[in-house]
Amino acid sequence: MASNQTVAIVGCGNMGSAILSGLLAATRSDPNPRISRFIVVTKTVESRDRLKSQFEQDMERIVLANDESLWAMKEADIIILSCKPHMAKDILGAEGMEEALSGKLLISVLAGKTPQVLESYISNNNDASPRPYVVRAMPNVAARIRQSMTIIEHNHSLPDELSDTLRWIFEQIGGVKVLASDVFDIGSLLVGSSMAIMTVALDGLLDGCVMEGMRRPEALELAAQSMLGLAEMLRQGECSPAEYRENVSSPKGGTITSLLTVEKAAVRGTFAQSIIDGTKKIQG
Repeated sequence: MASNQTVAIVGCGNMGSAILSGLLAATRSDPNPRISRFIVVTKTVESRDRLKSQFEQDMERIVLANDESLWAMKEADIIILSCKPHMAKDILGAEGMEEALSGKLLISVLAGKTPQVLESYISNNNDASPRPYVVRAMPNVAARIRQSMTIIEHNHSLPDELSDTLRWIFEQIGGVKVLASDVFDIGSLLVGSSMAIMTVALDGLLDGCVMEGMRRPEALELAAQSMLGLAEMLRQGECSPAEYRENVSSPKGGTITSLLTVEKAAVRGTFAQSIIDGTKKIQG
C-alpha cells in the first residue's frame, strides 16, 4: 500500500465514526502514514459539527464535506461506504460517479447490500473507463478502540495490491477474517450484533448480583473482566465453550446449579434463533 493516501468515508454515523477513530489512532504517530488524509461526508450540518467536536485533535488531517459525496470520491484513493443502506442507490447513481470511482477500491460496510447490487447502481456509460473494485466488509463498533472483528467477503477479482490494502485497513482496528460469500451475511450478523445480544445476558447477571446485595458498578467491573478472560481463552483455542463449562462445573457446585437454571429457560435456543432471525432480516 502506498503512503500518504486519501480515504473518503461516506456516511459517518456509529460505524463510520468508529472506523475513522480507529484509523486515526493507528496512523497518528507515523511521520509517513499510509493514510494521511480523511474526507468525511456527512448528510447534515449537525453531523458535521458533531464530528468536528469529536475529532478536534485530528482536524488537520480531516476534511468535513457536507453532502458532497461525488467530490469526496473524486479526491480519494480509497472509499469506505458507510451510509444508511437505502441511501446507496442515490449516492452511487449520481451523474459523474462512474468517472469518480474509476479503478478505485470501494469498500462497503452496508448490511444486506452485495457488491453486485452496489455495482448495478453505478452507471456504465463508458466502456473504456475501468470499473471500481467493490468489496464488502463488516467491522463492529469496537473499531473505535481498535478491538473490532472485521469480516471481508472473498473476492477473486481483487488485485493482490488492493487485497493487501483492504486487509491492512481493517487490521488497524482489530482482527480480520475472510469469509466466503455464502456465509457472509451470517458473519455480518454475528460480528455486528452479537455484542448487543450478549449485553442482554450481561444485564441479567448484573441484576442478579444487585438482588443479592452487590453494587452494580462493582458487578460490572467483575463481569467485564471475566468476559474478557473468557474471550481471550476462546481466541487462543485453549478450549471450546462446552469444554469450558465442563471444566469449571464442580459436582454439587454453584456453577452447575446456575447453568441448569439457564438451560431450563431455553436460553441457548433463544440465542440461536436470534441469529437465525437476524440473518433473515438483513438478507431481506
